[in-house]
Amino acid sequence: MQEIGLSHLWTQGDFVMRATALILLVMSLLSWIVILTKAWDLFRLKKMAHGAEKHFWHSDEFDHALETLGSNDSNPFRMLALTGKEAAQHHRASQPQLHDAMDISDWLTRSLKSSIDEAVSRMQSGLAVLASVGSTAPFVGLFGTVWGIYHALINIGASGVPTIDKVAGPVGEALIMTAFGLAVAIPAVLGYNALSRGNKSVISKLNRFAHDLHAYFITGARLRLNTRGATADDAAVRLAVKN
Repeated sequence: MQEIGLSHLWTQGDFVMRATALILLVMSLLSWIVILTKAWDLFRLKKMAHGAEKHFWHSDEFDHALETLGSNDSNPFRMLALTGKEAAQHHRASQPQLHDAMDISDWLTRSLKSSIDEAVSRMQSGLAVLASVGSTAPFVGLFGTVWGIYHALINIGASGVPTIDKVAGPVGEALIMTAFGLAVAIPAVLGYNALSRGNKSVISKLNRFAHDLHAYFITGARLRLNTRGATADDAAVRLAVKN
């Protein structure tokens, strides 16, 4: 009876087959490392977003509000608040003459947008790995299958005994590489889509937080949307910016 199986495929395979299998293994490990790492980061970011929405605007002073965001500089909501405060202080301190003053609204918008772009860049780092693995792993597996079938047919032809048992075993082993490619690609694609959706949710909350900060530094009050979607002043929330 002809020996078949993964161990037989590995022992009987040539350098190309083994290299293809190792490449798929490395791609799988990389994708799972990225998925688990970014999933944990996304979980922490959602907790930070919840804290920013729940506690920050209920403080009576800006410094107290910052304390509700913790002391971790990896918190994008904390960095956004610090950026807004520093931008407002810098604008007030750099106006020697009225005609030299830049509009504070434009200055804050530029500063807050820069902070958001930096946070988004960190959030999306690593997703390119998942996209690359998801798009290339099936073709890597298919290459291994084609290469394996090619050598299997050559060996069968050289043996001179083209019976079904001689053909099915080697060809079936070669087809396993395609299955391996799909097994690597599917988690990468699903992980990429899930992380992208999660990041969009956090980015949306960052934009809303930046909008509230912008309104606060301009008017002294946070702007909220009422149930009808109209803009209204939240007069109950006023933080003291310390220069």
